[in-house]
Amino acid sequence: MTAPFRICFVCTGNICRSPMAESVFRARLTEAGLDGLVEVDSAGTGGWHEGDGADPRTVAVLRAGGYEHAHTARQFQASWFDRLDLIIALDSGHLRELRRLAPTAQDAAKVQLLRAYGTGPVPASDLSDDLDVPDPYYGGFEGFEECLEMVETASEGLLTAVRATLPARTVVTARVPDHDHRRAAQEPQQPQEKESA
Repeated sequence: MTAPFRICFVCTGNICRSPMAESVFRARLTEAGLDGLVEVDSAGTGGWHEGDGADPRTVAVLRAGGYEHAHTARQFQASWFDRLDLIIALDSGHLRELRRLAPTAQDAAKVQLLRAYGTGPVPASDLSDDLDVPDPYYGGFEGFEECLEMVETASEGLLTAVRATLPARTVVTARVPDHDHRRAAQEPQQPQEKESA
């Protein structure tokens, strides 16, 4: 069996947008029957909230939407590039920061904007903020609801992209010989003589 496809959603402090995206996308994977093939988590570009739970407004919006949620904030580390297949930035500032942090050009290519799904990957030369999921932290509850809507919409395109990637990662298991294993299993095993030392 192959290793799972690993995705990490990243926002600023890992208490609002990225845990929301993590919960929504995990639900999409479960609905699609892909939860055993894809692992999802989240992190922040900064460590200000490390060890904290998600913002209570994020939790409330997720619960209202019927999403399961358990979360502890943490900071993204450059060493994670090695084990991740895809890093999803929630806005263009995160995208730039994560790509600068990437050890190689190949690692930098793993970083994409969430809302780019449906419009295609964003090249490094085109980092406008039109595809940002705005930070709802300093606003009211409506901002969290809008954030959830954006995340839900983009998750559909991301799911399509991830699903298209998975068949290429599937390993074909070795072919079993054509003889009948059932008869061999029913026949009692003959005790083997112990070899002398």
